[in-house]
Amino acid sequence: MSTSIATLKTLKKQLLSALSDKVETCDIAFDELTLRIDKENLLDVCAILKKDFKFEMLIDIAGIDYLHFGQTEWKTTRASATGFSRATRPLRMFSTKPGYTPKRPQRFCVAYHLLSIRQNIRMTIKVFLADEENPSIDSVMALWPTANWHEREAYDMFGILFKNHEDLRRILTDYNFEGYPFRKDFPLEGYVEMRFDNEKDRIVYEPVEIKPRVLVPKVIREDSRYLDNPDTKHSLTKREDD
Repeated sequence: MSTSIATLKTLKKQLLSALSDKVETCDIAFDELTLRIDKENLLDVCAILKKDFKFEMLIDIAGIDYLHFGQTEWKTTRASATGFSRATRPLRMFSTKPGYTPKRPQRFCVAYHLLSIRQNIRMTIKVFLADEENPSIDSVMALWPTANWHEREAYDMFGILFKNHEDLRRILTDYNFEGYPFRKDFPLEGYVEMRFDNEKDRIVYEPVEIKPRVLVPKVIREDSRYLDNPDTKHSLTKREDD
């Protein structure tokens, strides 16, 4: 059951009153609150949310890379600029004015998804990290022990360092893996490939030999061959560059 807007508005007022000097923005969207805070205030805000506002459960921690925010690799007049959501009604993330370029926020962000079981309310905390070379933030393991694996995953995929984490090491990739695969500048084919060498009787790592390519999505176009056929409601699907 979704939370009512009235409940969220009441909670928003209470949060702004209790955290007025620590909250940058507080918005209501998708039946939940989203707080944006500075990373220096993370532990203080999380402690207040858990103790005073009963957000006792940490659902997930997600890393976000805004490196290519607002950019597109293709031009089209029939599809939105919001990526592969062209089959649905897109969110208005971008202006429709010609020549408009969205301003990219700080590159890396960490999103904390919280749940208050007692109140049946969900909340997201977003913290942007200024350092693009070595993004780091405090660990919240002391407040929510389940943050252990979530923070390890964000470290493994994005290279985000969580200070004071008890066991910060890779969790999904191999120990010898190079780079962070969820970063937008990480190549789709990776840097190295592995195979079993029969002569050496072991796994060997070699530079990847796949040539990089740009993926171009498909766009629905009208086809005159089907316009006069009442039984056909769908047009052909062709590549934009056909």
